[in-house]
Amino acid sequence: MGAGKVAVAAGVAFLLTLGGTVAISSATAACGGGSVNLASVGTSAPVAGYSGDQLVIAGTIINAAAELELDTRAAVIAVMTGMGESSLRNLNHGDAVDNTTIGVFQQGESYGPRVDRLDPKKAATAFLTRLVQVPGWATMPPSLAAHEVQINQDPDHYTKFYPAAVEVVQALTSSASGGACSVGGDSQALAQELMTAAGNGQLRVLEPRYLAQIESVAAGQKVPNCGIDVSILQIMVLAVRSFETVGVSDINRKCTGSQLGAGTGSSHWIEGGGKAVDFYALGGTILTGTDPQSIRLISMLDPIMPAGARVGQVQCRAEAGISLGLRNMREFEDTCNHLHIDLAYAKGPLNVGG
Repeated sequence: MGAGKVAVAAGVAFLLTLGGTVAISSATAACGGGSVNLASVGTSAPVAGYSGDQLVIAGTIINAAAELELDTRAAVIAVMTGMGESSLRNLNHGDAVDNTTIGVFQQGESYGPRVDRLDPKKAATAFLTRLVQVPGWATMPPSLAAHEVQINQDPDHYTKFYPAAVEVVQALTSSASGGACSVGGDSQALAQELMTAAGNGQLRVLEPRYLAQIESVAAGQKVPNCGIDVSILQIMVLAVRSFETVGVSDINRKCTGSQLGAGTGSSHWIEGGGKAVDFYALGGTILTGTDPQSIRLISMLDPIMPAGARVGQVQCRAEAGISLGLRNMREFEDTCNHLHIDLAYAKGPLNVGG
């Protein structure tokens, strides 16, 4: 279980200290990265077949990821691994293959003293510490990322636990007090927050006419064919809260009359427009759909997106050897000079706890 090289992943820089701990040079807690109230988790309703102490352990893992300022994807991978290793139970024994491993993650002696390996929080922190040292962990299939840490026999062992892990992390973080995914559903208030971000230079638009669309919503004006779906506003607000700067290149094309790309069949146009958003930059990085900032945004959004939501640039990621294993969003081909998110075919609202 040797540690890999230190990698810059998901737009967050990690530094390995001599003591083997992870120091984060700069990061903003991403959507879903809020802490879980463990006192209430144990008595909550079962989630994906897990309940009681199992959910407390899942919450402990999520909190460990939050303390390291890692995003939802890291928490999901860690919870998935705990499911695959111990069914989220703090076992004091191993298995028939290796009876020296113990704890939620079935960690061996290289992880430290027995008492630490039987402490779910310390065990989770140790797993996450090694995870972020795996080059490309944030963009490889989740089971493979876990395998690179656990070095088990089957790289695909954890895949069957991924859907349940997503469901558990989503359920626990969406109810977390003050979680970063908690955002209101008032269109005018959301647009006003975006206008404030535009005023201080955090939100930037490629063309003024798209800022005018946001401004109209912020003023409470209903301009025909120039509206913006509340879920798209929520996505933009979550991006603004999670990245130092956000660049938007497209929203409602029916309002502007633009027929680029898919023309009148575009998600930017159909049903009155405003059901899609294109990001051209995040945190000062120009987006291609394959870069770490794009992957970070996709990873933080996927757990809270409704079925039928879509994300573009799938062929760009395929050419770069990136497979995301998304649960809620469907991927489609689009040009590699931005990141497209849309809800024109979605069934229901975002799960944002607001």
